[in-house]
Amino acid sequence: MAITMNEKKVYRASTTAPVNIAVIKYWGKRDATLNLPTNSSLSVTLSQSDLRTHTTATCSPSYSPPDTLLLNAAPQPLSDARSQACLSALRSLRASLERANPALPPLSTYPLRLSSSNNFPTAAGLASSAAGFAALVRAIADLYALPHSPTELSLIARQGSGSACRSLLGGYVAWDQGTLASGTDSTARLVAPRAHWPDMRALILVVSAEKKGVSSTAGMQNTVRTSPLFQKRAEDVVPKAMRAMEFAIQERDFEAFARIAMRESNSFHATCLDTEPPIFYLNDVSRAAIKGVEAVNEKAGRVVAGYTFDAGPNCVVYYLEADRDAVAGPFKGVLAGKEGWGGEQGQAVQVREGVLPEGKVVESLREGVSRVILTSVGEGPISVDEHLIDEKGEVVVVA
Repeated sequence: MAITMNEKKVYRASTTAPVNIAVIKYWGKRDATLNLPTNSSLSVTLSQSDLRTHTTATCSPSYSPPDTLLLNAAPQPLSDARSQACLSALRSLRASLERANPALPPLSTYPLRLSSSNNFPTAAGLASSAAGFAALVRAIADLYALPHSPTELSLIARQGSGSACRSLLGGYVAWDQGTLASGTDSTARLVAPRAHWPDMRALILVVSAEKKGVSSTAGMQNTVRTSPLFQKRAEDVVPKAMRAMEFAIQERDFEAFARIAMRESNSFHATCLDTEPPIFYLNDVSRAAIKGVEAVNEKAGRVVAGYTFDAGPNCVVYYLEADRDAVAGPFKGVLAGKEGWGGEQGQAVQVREGVLPEGKVVESLREGVSRVILTSVGEGPISVDEHLIDEKGEVVVVA
């Protein structure tokens, strides 16, 4: 029997999704299956010009099962519970549309072929899983023509990677802890759009592009089980920090923003050290970066820079565009030979000599920082016409 064109058709949608870096950290689950957090969190969505995951989602009646995923051209499993939870939820939403309108093609019944690429190192403390699951969910939602809002889709992305729910929105984004056992009130929420405070900038000192020794998932559950500090942090410290940070963002009060971000980062890593066995995400280079930020603020006579560290040694330094040279200039002075200063943002930074402490601090930074990334607050996922899988279902080789 002849195969019709409809039986060969490949349906496609592509999306880019951003990295987000939390200033109030998510650490610990009250329900591991649903990825429900023990505390709320808040992040800054970063510009996709600098850090993004690009995902193409396709389906076709001509595809053979199972669903497949390529990440940076390498096959990745989709059989894990987190991926299956996302795919199942998205298929269910599409199936509901198809039942309501039988004229729609039955995309929910077709196998999926997915292809993703990152323009930054995967699993290196740069929130790759957040951008990855946000891009996957948004691309499939577009493929299925789902009418659901980013907040509604955040319920699904959260099941793949908790912090992925925040990457479905741009600007300044909260992930509310929620109280319901079902998790339906544990969603991403827009605190302020990018346009509210567009001059927020970030200098990322990439200390290591190697995969973390202790994954976030394993680390946080060990903390929940063993850290006496953890309960105090979840019940008292974080709720107060959330309220203060949201107020700082609404008021565009950078000094308050930076102080809260640094204190919160230190609190998070204190609970990691309080875990049994202790988790050491920071290293000597990370501590040198902290000393560098302290020196920058001392030289300026005010708080112009604020550091934060996720579950890894990379340092993210937030600052405002007006203070670019005061913050990024001293780091460029000691890291000028590193990759990352060649773009428009990097070239614009004027070197400031003699600000960072000579000796161990400067030596550690020069030896330990592999590259820098200069970026800014950015938008949420963007639908794009550049596809990583062609109209025949074949993977596009990206040069």
